[in-house]
Amino acid sequence: MNPIHHQIERQKTHRVVIVGGGFGGLYAARKLGKEPVALTLIDRRNFHLFQPLLYQVATGGLSPGDIASPLRAVLKRQKNTRVIKGTVTDIDPTQQIVYADGEAFPYDTLILATGARHHYFGNEQWEAHAPGLKTVEDALQIRQRIFEAFERAERETDPEKRRALMTFVVIGGGPTGVELAGALGELARFTLKDDFRRVNTREAQIILLEGADRLLLTYPPGLSDKARQALERLGVRVRTHTLVTAVEEGVVRVKSGEKVWEIPAHTILWAAGVKTAGLSESLAEKTAARLDNAGRIFVEPDLSVPGFPNIFVIGDLANYAHSPRGGQGGKPLPGIAPVAMQQGRYVARLIYRRLRGKKMKPFRYFDKGNLAVIGRNAAVADFGFVRFSGWPAWLLWVFVHIAYLIEYDNRLLVLVQWAANYFTRKRGARLITGEDG
Repeated sequence: MNPIHHQIERQKTHRVVIVGGGFGGLYAARKLGKEPVALTLIDRRNFHLFQPLLYQVATGGLSPGDIASPLRAVLKRQKNTRVIKGTVTDIDPTQQIVYADGEAFPYDTLILATGARHHYFGNEQWEAHAPGLKTVEDALQIRQRIFEAFERAERETDPEKRRALMTFVVIGGGPTGVELAGALGELARFTLKDDFRRVNTREAQIILLEGADRLLLTYPPGLSDKARQALERLGVRVRTHTLVTAVEEGVVRVKSGEKVWEIPAHTILWAAGVKTAGLSESLAEKTAARLDNAGRIFVEPDLSVPGFPNIFVIGDLANYAHSPRGGQGGKPLPGIAPVAMQQGRYVARLIYRRLRGKKMKPFRYFDKGNLAVIGRNAAVADFGFVRFSGWPAWLLWVFVHIAYLIEYDNRLLVLVQWAANYFTRKRGARLITGEDG
């Protein structure tokens, strides 16, 4: 018998099952690594993915391995922890069992941190033509579409078809959309400018569509304006007050006021919304928990499911809006990495205290500020008491993201790669690995 399994069985300690190895699940697991619990982490992948940098994989700045860490390697020193690669198919809250690929995993405490997927607001058929960016596969598919478009444009003799191949539409003006559009602008204007002979990549049209009146709605208007100006300097055409009405092969239909028109584009990218990634509807049926429009579960102040104090929901799966401090004035906390990290740590501490018969105050999110990058030397930073943009914000963004990478090797690799990219404006991971688009 595996010595770790034997140790867990012999101790018969409090059993904790964590579903999801993203920020929330992994931070909870690491916090519980030295506690007297038998911990099982289940994820359908064998790695933790640093999603904030996925757009860099999609645009050739980094390779997938630079932002992914094997879960077993991250948790190998935790003798109380077992990692299972599997897909959770069902949860029985009454019997306290999680089912994954036909195997039963009993628990005393359950932590659900399964994350989110793209949300097409009832237009799921759009996904085939406008992929979103949540997984490694998404990033590689987008990378393939981007670079294949330039390759096909080099050989295309029809001016209209070439123009469509050189048109890139990003739908959604949040942080992901802004970062994608900015990276595309740098790619076309600088990285690829001398690589082709028949096309001028600087003539590529990069269009960012946003239905609201400005970009980055969670930021102050002044920083939204700074972000727009930085994007426009990179040649990105920003269209606010513009709603997408249809997405088809090679074309986006949009509406602004009474005006309706089509944008021919070979590459269309989705960054307009997310929804929960499974389990929430099934759990809601069995626990009578309420769901919001995005499928998130309304949780108690301690992040537990109402009526089930031993089931916790964290990260993108949770709708937490319990106080002006904790819920941002009654609105749900955003689905961002810092929220998931803090919730993971909180639930781990709560379990620790419960095992010792102690209580704990409700969860409170400490907002350390927001950072969004647009391109080289261009970013915006909002810390409430101070807001700034430009090179200082960009430099801060660089070091914050390197610091939060899980493994030391990844931090070193990304730092070296970014330094090389900064001085050469090259992106070394510009490989087309999928089938021709």
